[in-house]
Amino acid sequence: MKFSITGVNHKTAPVEVRERLAFDDRSLLEALVELKRRPGFCEGIILSTCNRVEVALTCEDGLHPGVAVDQFLADTRQVACDWVTPYLYRYEDGDAIRHLFRVAASLDSMVVGEPQILGQLKSAYALAKEHGAINGFLDVLLTKAFNVAKRVRSETEIGVNAVSVGYAAVELAREIFGSLDDKKIMIVGAGKMSESAARHLRRCGATQIFVTNRTYERAAEVAELFAAQIVDYTSFAAFLPEIDIVIASSGAPHYILTKDDMKKVIGSRRNRPMFLIDIAVPRNIEPSANDLDNVFLYDIDDLQKVVETNREGRLQSAAEAEAIIGEEVGRMLVRLKEREVVPTIVSLQEQLENVRLVELARMRGKFGTLTAEQEQALEALTKSIINKIAHGPISELRRQASQPESQHFVTTIRKVFKLGE
Repeated sequence: MKFSITGVNHKTAPVEVRERLAFDDRSLLEALVELKRRPGFCEGIILSTCNRVEVALTCEDGLHPGVAVDQFLADTRQVACDWVTPYLYRYEDGDAIRHLFRVAASLDSMVVGEPQILGQLKSAYALAKEHGAINGFLDVLLTKAFNVAKRVRSETEIGVNAVSVGYAAVELAREIFGSLDDKKIMIVGAGKMSESAARHLRRCGATQIFVTNRTYERAAEVAELFAAQIVDYTSFAAFLPEIDIVIASSGAPHYILTKDDMKKVIGSRRNRPMFLIDIAVPRNIEPSANDLDNVFLYDIDDLQKVVETNREGRLQSAAEAEAIIGEEVGRMLVRLKEREVVPTIVSLQEQLENVRLVELARMRGKFGTLTAEQEQALEALTKSIINKIAHGPISELRRQASQPESQHFVTTIRKVFKLGE
């Protein structure tokens, strides 16, 4: 049996290629069904996210997994095989196991340490298992990958600190407010980074979101995205005393909130703290507003400094995580090698048990009638002899399993004990 992973990610293929190869929920299920039909297929799983599409596959030894998966992707995504092949990477056996563990632990992600990939991998696993595409080796391997990811999270700080502007904004908001469950957010302007920051804040508990923009249609688009309420742009400043977090990303060429504006706002709030995220360039909020008590103003450079500091910390944690994965890959390879000798161990035990039973049957006629106690004693004696004979070969089979020349020893044992003949 061969194990392989073939796919594309953000490093090997541009977004237009990843879009062509990506599977939505419906096409993913259809593709799993098709994968199971392919000649030589044993088990398989398809992972499809915005940054990667991968097919992990176990197949019969006679099948070349690279060629088979290239053709599978070409057929199911309706693209030419020679178009997709240059973008694909391939890993087999131990290298494939290492890659899977790195993906699960978010070491292969665009943002190292991001938590979403593990959930996406678990969803892909659940779908494949539900539809009978996983039933043996991959089940064991993916369960191990989830455990490795958990170990990396618990033993390193790879996922502790924010490494995007949106995450940095959330981290700072939590420092100021603690819980975000009851906090009100105002999005001023409708840039992509303000959307990202709002999305992360909402994910962390903030649900009351308001949006304002000079163009009403764009405000409506963002409002629909976050189930937000629209506030008229000409009067949004009057609404600010009700707001806890402001995300400013307007294209205005001047300050839309001055220090004097914020002084009035914070007075109306009776000095309750207010968090201002100014992601606009040029800036939307007068920097001196940060001098006011209980006004916490961060611009894009402030957030970027947080991101860079945290990224350095994650890179150090990533090195620790790589060491953990190296250790776990080694353990998994030993475990798989041990699995390879299990059929020989079972055959040896069965062979010796058959010898025991045949010899007992042949000798019983010479013993005459035996009492129950004598029968038990004879069973115990013969089993003990067989176990002692088997102990040496079985122990050595397990020890040799992790050695490079293990197959030669397995072959010798099978010949000596005439197994499989």
